[in-house]
Amino acid sequence: MRALLTGATGFVGSAVARALLREGWQVRALVRQNSNRRNLQGLEIDTVAGDLNDRSSLDHAVAGCEAVFHVAADYRLGASRPEELYRTNVEGTRHVLDASRSAGVGRVVYTSSVATIGIPADGSPGREEPRSRLPT
Repeated sequence: MRALLTGATGFVGSAVARALLREGWQVRALVRQNSNRRNLQGLEIDTVAGDLNDRSSLDHAVAGCEAVFHVAADYRLGASRPEELYRTNVEGTRHVLDASRSAGVGRVVYTSSVATIGIPADGSPGREEPRSRLPT
């Protein structure tokens, strides 16, 4: 079975890539054109250049895949431009889901981002509450 993996160049994504390979999956990794691919060295995977906010690149990447593992995220905490987090983590995820649906992918596995957790006003560690607020 073939799976598309987003976020494969990252710490978590590269671990997912290794796990998929161990389970016998053929892995296609969506990577940004200028991404550091060091975490993928030595892995027998197919890489395809693309971006979460470029729907045509997602359509190309997901073609022929039975599953999508969406691990990519902008996980910066305290970003000076929170709309960038929203664009990647919300809109990018929507694009992945739409491309997957259009391609007839049977399963999408989504890994959330730490960016969904708000920073408490008192400086204590974040939990499920409060949630991050959308950019205004």
